[in-house]
Amino acid sequence: MSMHTLRNTLFAAAAAFGFVGLGAAIHAGPSIAHASPMAGIPTDGTIADVAEHTVDSVVNISTMHQGKAQVMFDPFSNDDETVQPRPEMAKGSGVIVTASGRILTNAHVVDNADTIKVTLQDGTELEAKVVGKDVHADLAVLQLKGKFPTLKPITFGDSSAMRLGDIVLAVGDGLGVGKSVSMGIISAKGLTHVGIEDYEDFIQTDAAINPGNSGGALVNLKGELVGINTAIASRSGGSQGIGFAIPSNMAKPIMDELVKNGKVSRGYLGVTIGTVTPGLLKEHKLGAQEGVFVGAIDPRGPAARTGLSEGDVIVALAGKPMKNDSELRSAIAAAKPGTVVELDVVHQDGQHATIKAKLGELPDKSREQEMEEQQQQQQQPSIRRWEWHSP
Repeated sequence: MSMHTLRNTLFAAAAAFGFVGLGAAIHAGPSIAHASPMAGIPTDGTIADVAEHTVDSVVNISTMHQGKAQVMFDPFSNDDETVQPRPEMAKGSGVIVTASGRILTNAHVVDNADTIKVTLQDGTELEAKVVGKDVHADLAVLQLKGKFPTLKPITFGDSSAMRLGDIVLAVGDGLGVGKSVSMGIISAKGLTHVGIEDYEDFIQTDAAINPGNSGGALVNLKGELVGINTAIASRSGGSQGIGFAIPSNMAKPIMDELVKNGKVSRGYLGVTIGTVTPGLLKEHKLGAQEGVFVGAIDPRGPAARTGLSEGDVIVALAGKPMKNDSELRSAIAAAKPGTVVELDVVHQDGQHATIKAKLGELPDKSREQEMEEQQQQQQQPSIRRWEWHSP
């Protein structure tokens, strides 16, 4: 089984639904969803207070991208015609994080944007620029331009303190009908094999979120930001009660680094990996029962300059056991470029080895990722981001 096949196998279950990015909407009109009553909800105005308090900290984001002009050949004329493409309009949401005009949103909301406009709660419309963008975690920081009224930045909460069943509110511009608030619970935490981003640690919620909610706020009942709404699993493209948010404890340090450096520097080993499974163990005759399987090595990456080989199983990093590929990927990414890491490896012949590797810097998109994405597009066309195109 090749690593591309392995990657696609991991996506197979997700393809039954289709993971939908929320920075944009479908062409069809919005469908109306009705939430069922939930037992145990406070009735003393707590939820209303939180909703009213939070909505001022969430903004609507509109972007425009002007494609390249195309020259059309006219067989009945000696002159070719230059055709200007129709501008692509997109909408999403964002969260005010500082009184000085910083906005946190998803990277896919502002991808390829030529112009970005932010609408505040009072209707004020302002232009914004990208301060920094991290496509691997799908986060971006914007800065409002010009003069603006007094802003109400949101307070960051501790996403690790959230428990299954905790009530949360999702705030954003769902389906482009305007800012709204929906309510649900924390359905799951620490989801890492969803297949949406390169680095995942998602909070799952059943709060109704739809295309256009991308970059909006997921808040607790204290009105604190515990997540950035990012994607939904849906057969129709609309909310089916399976939404995913980037936890605040992951988003904040990335935001801080984007503000400081304009980008996030991550360690790069240069390997394509997968979690050891019984199928892989049997097919490749691996030397270890669990760990992280090395399926391919970038010939120009750091791993190629070590004793690491295809078919090896990485069982520990710096003495810490690595039970799945997500753990290893996140650990490598968290280390800064230039860091020397120590890998405990089991070769296919069962021999153990300790390998040291000096990490490089993760490129914007590695060649392995490009190949994997091409393969996924060919075999899993239902797994994609949706774009919100104006009619």
